[in-house]
Amino acid sequence: MLPEWIFQPCPAISESHRDAAELRQSQLTKPTGALGRLEQVAIDLAGLQHRDRPGADNAAVIVFAADHGIAAKGVSAYPQEVTVAMMANFAGGGAAISVLARQLGTSLEVVDVGTLASSDMAGVVSDKCCRGTRDFSEEPAMTAEETAFALSAGQRAVMRAVAGKVDILILGEMGIGNTTSSAAIGASLLGLAASQLVGSGSGMDARGRARKARLIDTAQARHGIGPDATPAHILCALGGLEIAAICGAIIAAAQLRIPLLIDGFIVSAAALMATRLNPSCRPYLLASHQSAEQGHRQMLQAMDLRPLLSLDLRLGEGSGAAVALPLVRLACALHNDMATFAEAAVPDRDDG
Repeated sequence: MLPEWIFQPCPAISESHRDAAELRQSQLTKPTGALGRLEQVAIDLAGLQHRDRPGADNAAVIVFAADHGIAAKGVSAYPQEVTVAMMANFAGGGAAISVLARQLGTSLEVVDVGTLASSDMAGVVSDKCCRGTRDFSEEPAMTAEETAFALSAGQRAVMRAVAGKVDILILGEMGIGNTTSSAAIGASLLGLAASQLVGSGSGMDARGRARKARLIDTAQARHGIGPDATPAHILCALGGLEIAAICGAIIAAAQLRIPLLIDGFIVSAAALMATRLNPSCRPYLLASHQSAEQGHRQMLQAMDLRPLLSLDLRLGEGSGAAVALPLVRLACALHNDMATFAEAAVPDRDDG
């Protein structure tokens, strides 16, 4: 059984704040719609944050790390030891997301929710019930209890982040093999062939991608995953501990009325799962970018999310969301600080 809090509804958007933001946009010293989607970002944030002046200055980044049993089947171009090594790199400040967080002035928390690390690591929060998932091509990746623990680890991470007043949240991940789990989740939730979701991941060639797709097909058949499979069953059978943690973090943040800037393929798989478990979290998702992974577009379309950027990124870690954060901040600054026609004594357009 999944924890009951997962299904508790998220607050509704404040239509009054959203309408006020839309009215303000029409009064700023520019033609209506001239700032394109930057206008909509500010309007949406105002409604989500219940604020006259939306903001994204106070951002937090949380990276969840875990290992995957499916890695034993050679689904990654890198050995499984990379997960723990990169976790140390995050904490030490040498990873891409570490650099981006410093440049953006955001906090960065790294959470071990299921790596193979046998002891705690400096600069990393350890919140795990087991060391890695099982090989889902042979048995369910997680038990119901392990899945529930990982979901709640995501909630606990959000609660630590909000202690420091957060306007917007970025979630990232690390886990060798997690693109395979994400493709399996996406294919199962969307009713698509695994070959339509499987991508290059850490750099797999066409043969490697075909092998990943076959493994997913085998796993779906083994676990009885068809059109009637529940999201909870799919998550337990095919998921990862960090994917479950991100799913839990998304729902927990939305329940606290915190918007989320959604990263790439793996985080989007977790977001898709979150929207299936608790549809009321969907309005709190803002898509940062469309990655180079072929299945990412299908996931975004299924959630009706339009990405702000398309830069052919496929790093993960929350890096794409971090790159998009300045756009969100600029959208808020334009909305909040531009003068209205009346304030600037500039003649408005003549609608007559």
